[in-house]
Parts: sequence; structure tokens; C-alpha cells
Amino acid sequence: MSRTALLVLADGRFPAGGHAHSGGMEAAVASGAVHDTASLEAFCRGRLHTTGLTAAGLAAAAAAGHDPLALDDAADARTPSPALRRVARRLGRQLLRAARATWPCADLDHLAHHRPGGVHQPVILGAVARAAGLSPLDAAHAAAFDSVSGPATAAVRLLSLDPFDATAVLARLAGECDTVADTAAEAAERVASAGVAVLPAASAPLLDITGEQHAVRTVRLFAS
Repeated sequence: MSRTALLVLADGRFPAGGHAHSGGMEAAVASGAVHDTASLEAFCRGRLHTTGLTAAGLAAAAAAGHDPLALDDAADARTPSPALRRVARRLGRQLLRAARATWPCADLDHLAHHRPGGVHQPVILGAVARAAGLSPLDAAHAAAFDSVSGPATAAVRLLSLDPFDATAVLARLAGECDTVADTAAEAAERVASAGVAVLPAASAPLLDITGEQHAVRTVRLFAS
């Protein structure tokens, strides 16, 4: 197992399209909910323990080898916002494209063939982690970190925050990211016996609402 593969996958420079998405941060800034470092940390913490936990569970299950198409259906059920479902599939399609060039394998080709419209990004993340020789826990860590790193980076651009302060927020959340990843990986271990219903399904209704609002905005910096 190569830990370097995990670093490559979690690197913000990996061409998976995440730089064009704010993870709900642009809408939060527009509403005034996020306006400084403290409110950024609160936003990221809330996202980590809701959508981040859910994404980490799906990624861990896919990395464990469970049917990614069934997991994609489970991801749909856990994403009530049509706008955010479209975003998740768009990001999944871009991640899959990059991964097939980086870690080519038959399983990734199978996903691209059977879901040409895209698979939810956390499911693809797990499938890619498996192709790269990573563990379910590694995939959960990557998903948990991704749920906060994207918004934190977007906040720097949107609010002209000091990048050092945004990075410090991520560092303070590191322990909680580990806890979320552990919880997600433990749930993924039970999928074989209990089905996908055991995976986390934590919700963030305000992110769903603002995701729909953001999708119809005529002027925006980020796609989501």
C-alpha cells in the first residue's frame, strides 16, 4: 500500500475539478454566515460532521470493494438537492477521468461505461482509492479532508482571508477529521452484513437550500 498515492489523491492540485467548487462557501459568504476565521471554522466543522461524514462512509465502502453502482444509488438517496446531485456527478466524472489516466484499471473503466453521466464523487473517490492500493480508512480520510479543505480554500479567495489563518483552521480540525474517518470506515465494515443502510446519512438542510439558490445565481465565482 502506497501512502504516497493518498497524498496524490488528496492533493488540491490533482486535476479532479474541485478548484471550481466552493462546497457551499460562496453561498455562505453571500449570506453573511461566514465572514471571518471563526465563522469559517464553524462552517467547516458543521460540514465535516454532516456531508463530510456521509461522503467518508460512501468512499470507505467503495474502497472496500462494495458495488459502486449500489453505492451511487445510496449517494443519490443521501443528496436531496437536485443541484448538489448534479454537482456530485460532475465532480465524480472529472475525478474518474483523471484517475483513469493515473491508475488505469478495468474497474474504473467499468464505472465509466455503465454510468457515462457520472457517479457521485465520494463513490468515485473510494473506487479510485481502491485502484491506487489504498485502504477504506485512507479513502475515508481523503473524503473527510476534502469536505473542509475545499471550503477553506474558497474562503481565502472570497473573503481575502489570510491563507495562514485558513490553514490553521484545517489544522485545528485535524483530530475531528480523524474521528469522522474512523466512524465512516467502521460503518463501511458492516455493509457486507447489513447493507448500505448502515452507512452514515447525516444531513445539512441549509447546504441543500443554499445549493439550490446558488445554482440559479447569474453572477458567481464558483460552480457550487
